[in-house]
Amino acid sequence: MYLATTGRREASAPPSTGGAGRRVPGTVLALGTVSLVTDVSSEMVTAVLPLYLVLGLGFSPLQFGFLDGLMGGAAAIVRLLGGHAADRGHRYKRVAGIGYALSACSRLGLLLAGGATAGIAAALAADRVGKGIRTAPRDALITLSSHPDGLGRSFGVHRAMDTAGALLGPLAAFALLWATAGAYDAVFVASFCVGLLGVLLLVLYVPGHRPVPHTAPAPRSGKAFGALRDPAFRRILGAASLLGAATIGDAFVYLLLQRRLGLSSGWFPLLPLGAAAGYLLLAVPLGRVADRVGRRLPFLYGHLALLGTYLALLAPTRLTGPPLLVTVLALLGVFYAATDGVLMALAGSTLPADGRAGGLALLQSGQAVARMLAAAGFGAAWTVWGPDPALWAAAAVLLAALAGGWALLPRVPSALPATDGSPGSQTPERRTV
Repeated sequence: MYLATTGRREASAPPSTGGAGRRVPGTVLALGTVSLVTDVSSEMVTAVLPLYLVLGLGFSPLQFGFLDGLMGGAAAIVRLLGGHAADRGHRYKRVAGIGYALSACSRLGLLLAGGATAGIAAALAADRVGKGIRTAPRDALITLSSHPDGLGRSFGVHRAMDTAGALLGPLAAFALLWATAGAYDAVFVASFCVGLLGVLLLVLYVPGHRPVPHTAPAPRSGKAFGALRDPAFRRILGAASLLGAATIGDAFVYLLLQRRLGLSSGWFPLLPLGAAAGYLLLAVPLGRVADRVGRRLPFLYGHLALLGTYLALLAPTRLTGPPLLVTVLALLGVFYAATDGVLMALAGSTLPADGRAGGLALLQSGQAVARMLAAAGFGAAWTVWGPDPALWAAAAVLLAALAGGWALLPRVPSALPATDGSPGSQTPERRTV
């Protein structure tokens, strides 16, 4: 009965959470620690990879672009497979562990590849495949271990810890390069060791999902596309994909900001750290707000912040220098803090427990493909029309997508489905810290 009323309260009145809803489960904190350590490992490589490939090995921009596209494509392909595999037998921890281990071992692949393009491509693809495999099972574990009224906070805490790792990784990489006089191999070895630490933490401190006592069979819910049978999930998927198709991508935002401010290329790698810092500070507060007022409005308002980012870049010349820099990076941080984990919390409340990973994987894949198309379209528009007309077009498309998202997103989300596939009987995990 409690869960059946949770969805109705979310859109109308703040939920009256009990002690379980106000605490972050130990599983979420353990997964956040694993993500923090893994992101340190991953971002150590990501931060130095362009320098290593272009300056160290002499790759052309075309070769680097091919490898970057390969990484994104590999992750999109395996994400659905990882979610489906995790749902079969509730092997969330095992499948996530395979993904984390594969990403860690890819660092050794970079070390052993030397300057061979094929070897480097294989190592980078393995890293992205590992990330694609682990993302949906990890997010499913967060939803399955959290109280329904605290999903936004749980995802906010996890994303904040994940972002902390993303901030520390580049700093560790550049410190290591400075200490070793530019030895990229040292970065790859250190990244491998840190990645293995993340796998070890997962094995030791993240509990596997408890067995589910099925009172009624739900054989179809675990299939890869079973979530599409739910009308509420289809509306969320449609809204997320529509808004994703109006998201031009961070790289273009930073390039436009660099052009407006006339920043030297040496400062360019630091721009993502500013947005990540905003994300880190706001992820938990906005997750708590989403739990109190409902997750639909924060998700839409987050895209309004992205629209503000576009308009700030198009503002008259009086908005320039530090004010423009702070405005753009702050709005970008708000956008991610209000949308990333909040979307997973919103969708998680519509999916059955034995189809949770597959449904989240489907949502993440749809959003990723939409954003990939948006980036390609904006790049083409920039080439043909120039940066400002292309950005005006992107702002107009985003405004239209916001109207579509407002109409599509369900105002009264479904109740959190039970572990037996029927709404209203799930007992949330009470193990909290």
